[in-house]
Amino acid sequence: MSNTNYTFAVARIRALEVSLFSKSVIDQLMACKTYEECMRFLEDKGWGDGSGKQDGDTMLSEERKKIWETVEELGISMDAFGVISYPNAFHNLKTAIKETLTDKHRDDFFYENTVPSREELREIIKSKDFGRLPKNMEEAAKDAYETLMHTNDGQLCDVIIDKACLEAILEAAESADDVIAAYARTVVAVANIKIAVRCQKTKKSYDFMMRALTNCSGMQTDALAKAALGGFDTLCAYLESSGYGAASEALKISPSAFERWCDNHLIEMFQPQKFESFTIGPVMAYIIARENEIKTVGIILSGKRNGLPDSFITERIREMYV
Repeated sequence: MSNTNYTFAVARIRALEVSLFSKSVIDQLMACKTYEECMRFLEDKGWGDGSGKQDGDTMLSEERKKIWETVEELGISMDAFGVISYPNAFHNLKTAIKETLTDKHRDDFFYENTVPSREELREIIKSKDFGRLPKNMEEAAKDAYETLMHTNDGQLCDVIIDKACLEAILEAAESADDVIAAYARTVVAVANIKIAVRCQKTKKSYDFMMRALTNCSGMQTDALAKAALGGFDTLCAYLESSGYGAASEALKISPSAFERWCDNHLIEMFQPQKFESFTIGPVMAYIIARENEIKTVGIILSGKRNGLPDSFITERIREMYV
């Protein structure tokens, strides 16, 4: 896409950025006393379909749809956003495989606006016509399907598809702009850290970890797996020596602090895109900012709906892009 077209897209994004929630808006949402009051606040901000009859989950789903409707309006090929859209697409693949083998359909488990679509995935998996899937999904889908069918191991099915997703993200970044490539590498590195943390807690084997971890520059999967085998302190020490000291510090505080660091780390890397005008970077930043915003609102709504203390909710709130 030419610089001129990016300039138009970025100009449109700049106009939309003023509607992104700032920290002060999130604070106002947190100040709402009840879940119902939060919903009214969000509706007043234009969230949802305007009917005033949606529940929180449906409203959040509606907001996610709006993100990709906006991207479509910009006229940029969806191929440029593979590093962002792949997680939803591969999640849908997992869902389609599991519901086919259990014969329990749950539309609400699927993300919208993905390629292949929900119905296409259902048809492909049901007929086991894996060749109709995109090349970066085909082998993983076969492997995951056979694994789940013969072992009933849903976790291993997830591992197979999650790794294929991360590999697809890295592959898409090979011919992408610098900002997209940097984002892809960061996404995979953060995912590897998350995997190592979970495996350390659940005492997974080295072989299991190596099957789950994905090779990427700046992250030695063998060393990461061995550090996880060594225990929590050894894993934290490895992260500190690998340039992820902030992740280590967050881990030492709490699991929720670590999850918050993971999302904040990705948001922080896009902050410089506020000053760009001629690349796809600001568009990418807007998509990530909106996803982050929706996740944060979801955390608040869930906390209010379940009557959790404000302190419990606040420690999970992400940093805002604006």
